[in-house]
Amino acid sequence: MGFKGMFDLEKHYAFYGAYHRHRVNVLMHTLFVWPLFFSFLVLFYFTPPICSLFFSVPPKCFLTSHGLLLNFGFFLALLYAVTYVCLDWKAGSLAALLCLACWVGSSLLAQQLGFSLAWKFFLASQVICWAGQSIGHGVFEKRAPSNNMAQAFVMAPFFVLLEASFSCSSSSKRNHRSLRSQLLQCSKNFNLQVLQTTCGYEPYAGFNRSVEGKIEAEIEQLQSKTPSKKKAA
Repeated sequence: MGFKGMFDLEKHYAFYGAYHRHRVNVLMHTLFVWPLFFSFLVLFYFTPPICSLFFSVPPKCFLTSHGLLLNFGFFLALLYAVTYVCLDWKAGSLAALLCLACWVGSSLLAQQLGFSLAWKFFLASQVICWAGQSIGHGVFEKRAPSNNMAQAFVMAPFFVLLEASFSCSSSSKRNHRSLRSQLLQCSKNFNLQVLQTTCGYEPYAGFNRSVEGKIEAEIEQLQSKTPSKKKAA
């Protein structure tokens, strides 16, 4: 994958969408993906700050005086933020702000917990969040998640944010259509198209139509790789 392909929003979203079609599975990921990211940042708060590599006594600044360390957790949040802005500067800017907010919140929480409690918080969060997503895939989607873990880890927080945006906008338009009909439309056309119809947002003209075709192509490819039960028998 070339440099341009790394930030191909259509390609990444279609790949993600092929594995997340059922609305309950989409809801599970909306609830649990960002807490997973947050719990990692809580644990990474205890990694040494980058200044400690160059100074025996790290210099004091406004951030460090408030317990905000420029450590691995910060650079991970920054990497995610820059990636999302490169994917789409409008929605990506919102996702980037959320990444940095998670870094600040996780740092403040980690200070209060200390490492002895922080790793337990991390472990409990991982178990609950992964279990919820596994139920979404196994019980409702009836399809195993992608084995491309790097792509899934990086892209999932950005895409579930778009799905959450649909949920927020739908509550303000109940007088126009029922929530049930919107959820059915969400399941049929996937979430970015609903985001366009409710908020008027689309990364660029023709994006949704192109993504829908790519999602269908991804699903057909997945189905062709999975032999049917009749053939197996």
